[in-house]
Amino acid sequence: MRNIHGMQVASELAEFIETRALPGTGVDADQFWAGMGELVNGFGPENRDLLAQRENIQRLIDDWHKTHRNHPHDHEAYKTFLEQIGYLLPEGEDFEIGTENVDPEIAQVPGPQLVVPITNARYALNAANARWGSLYDGLYGTDAMGSKPPVGGYDRGHGSRVVARARVFLDEAFPIVGTSHADVRRYHVQDGGLLIDDQPLASPGKFVGYRGNPKAPDAVLLRNNGLHVELVFDRAHPIGARDQAGLADVVMESAMSAIMDCEDSVACVDAEDKVQAYSNWLGLMKGDLEATLEKGGRSITRRLNADRAYCAPDGSAMTLKGRALLWVRNVGHLMTNPAVLDQNGDEAYEGLLDGLITVMIAMHDLHRAGGNSEHGSVYVVKPKMHGPVEVAFTDRIFTKVEDILGLARNTVKIGIMDEERRTSVNLKECIRAAQNRVAFINTGFLDRTGDEIHTSMEAGPFSRKDFIKRKGWITAYENQNVDIGLECGLQGKAQIGKGMWAMPDLMGAMLEQKIEHPKSGANCAWVPSPTAATLHAIHYHKVDVFAVQDRLKAGGRRAYVDSVLEIPLANYRKWTAGQILREVENNAQGILGYVVRWVDQGVGCSKVPDLNNVGLMEDRATCRISAQHIANWLHHEVVTAQDVMAALRKMAVVVDAQNGDDPTYQPMSPEYDGIAFQAACDLVFKGRVQPSGYTEPVLHARRLELKAES
Repeated sequence: MRNIHGMQVASELAEFIETRALPGTGVDADQFWAGMGELVNGFGPENRDLLAQRENIQRLIDDWHKTHRNHPHDHEAYKTFLEQIGYLLPEGEDFEIGTENVDPEIAQVPGPQLVVPITNARYALNAANARWGSLYDGLYGTDAMGSKPPVGGYDRGHGSRVVARARVFLDEAFPIVGTSHADVRRYHVQDGGLLIDDQPLASPGKFVGYRGNPKAPDAVLLRNNGLHVELVFDRAHPIGARDQAGLADVVMESAMSAIMDCEDSVACVDAEDKVQAYSNWLGLMKGDLEATLEKGGRSITRRLNADRAYCAPDGSAMTLKGRALLWVRNVGHLMTNPAVLDQNGDEAYEGLLDGLITVMIAMHDLHRAGGNSEHGSVYVVKPKMHGPVEVAFTDRIFTKVEDILGLARNTVKIGIMDEERRTSVNLKECIRAAQNRVAFINTGFLDRTGDEIHTSMEAGPFSRKDFIKRKGWITAYENQNVDIGLECGLQGKAQIGKGMWAMPDLMGAMLEQKIEHPKSGANCAWVPSPTAATLHAIHYHKVDVFAVQDRLKAGGRRAYVDSVLEIPLANYRKWTAGQILREVENNAQGILGYVVRWVDQGVGCSKVPDLNNVGLMEDRATCRISAQHIANWLHHEVVTAQDVMAALRKMAVVVDAQNGDDPTYQPMSPEYDGIAFQAACDLVFKGRVQPSGYTEPVLHARRLELKAES
């Protein structure tokens, strides 16, 4: 550790900052460290007080539920109580956000959004490069059309179905006067217009560019609802050679934005881990991040894609960005990290460190040609904030960060994750608290469910997880997020987002169901992979999100807090022993499958097979739900501690078998005494007393324990 400006800073973090991150920013090292000292030591006590306020409010809610547990729920009395303790605040007068200098990927073009762990350079590059993706590949390699292709080489029958399905998409998004894309033999440019077998598009303005010879272009660029589609022609290509028009691929503009995650999908517990995360963010912001991997017996190096060059219809040069607009998700207010100790020798709050360091690193991008932001902005998602006072605290943190780094006020734009109940019920005032920075709000229904259980832990046993999702509170929550976002003027200035599709192998189901997100008025929604982004982009061609938003505003729909405050308790509790056991085992299997990789391997986001061997994307939010659900049933004696331990041991055997092909995997059975298994037990048996039901304190402590032993 090094003693710097009243702090103890881990040597590897100090070296990274001084030798790699700061050079080129124009920020002096002494200026930076002095600023960090002011941030850590000046804002730390207030951070601690805000966390104490969370715990005090939770104690009051717990006591209220204990007092009223044996009485019918009185909604009005409950609501009045929440107002009296400052949990539910009055809505102020109407306003609109004043956020400026927002890039078009956020303000003007609805589309898919990726979230990836920043600690994995390959994933980070894949996400950044997912701005463009092959529709042919997305349809061919998944179950998007009902089934995957047969095992082996290229299957022409399946390929023909892909081509036909892509032509249907083109007919829907870019209809031609008097014919179908399936029957076209020639696409060419004449007098600044696109002719297709000598017929124009029904909407000629959707033709926006081309590449190559206008008489026989290599590519034709179309645009619908703000999203681009590139038709690639190549008669030497195996697909193009068999196509009457020579069409070899349909390339979709896909992930308009991507979140590089320092939070829920990573396992960063010390300076070593934080340097890895910050190093990859630095590579993205400087544009020089690389990742080498073995594929097909050869070494491949991945880099950030270049911009894409075209001719405009009038023949002038034009370019489109080749990469998604990047956000960085910082850690919330709860966790500390031993990478930096404050003046009292206590671990510094990790969110303060992330705020300063990730913004400083982003300064490499602010004036870089072809960089992330064309408007000089830095985009930071701030998760797990509880209510307006914590959003206001975040706003002041970034004001301080801008002052330390010499940046103009409101350079930093923030995303508010609407994933904690106290934020949901006060969303309008949360947005007001950072009204000149807000560029994103998002319904994080996974963490939101975990917080729903923890907040009302003492109210009674909750429904089974699948039934919680069917209750009215979640629809009210999702609607209110959009309604308040529009009411606060986010349309055309910011993203209104929806949550993750958690089944990356079930693209057919995603194509059927996830269209509901743009239909709801959300102009972005999370997907688990670049392929999913390409397929989800189809929905934004089918749905004009801004038109939906206009109808919502004109129609006057407004979801209100009363429905959001409904508690999804199990009113009918005549479960069979088998139903109870199945629910507990399902939760236990998900917890163990995730935690064993988190603790033993430092993997913060995993595709974990469930009991039916369906791969589910698991991160700390999904783990939080499962742990809190078992903790709730334990507390209300729906299930015994002995039954839970038996389920954990039984499911440990299942998880061991599911990971049998991983040579680095350490089995939990038959001893059940490893650190990972103990972490899972802590999450369940100590879940009720974890701050806000979060998993981080247990996971960090157990991961540090394992690293110390190693």
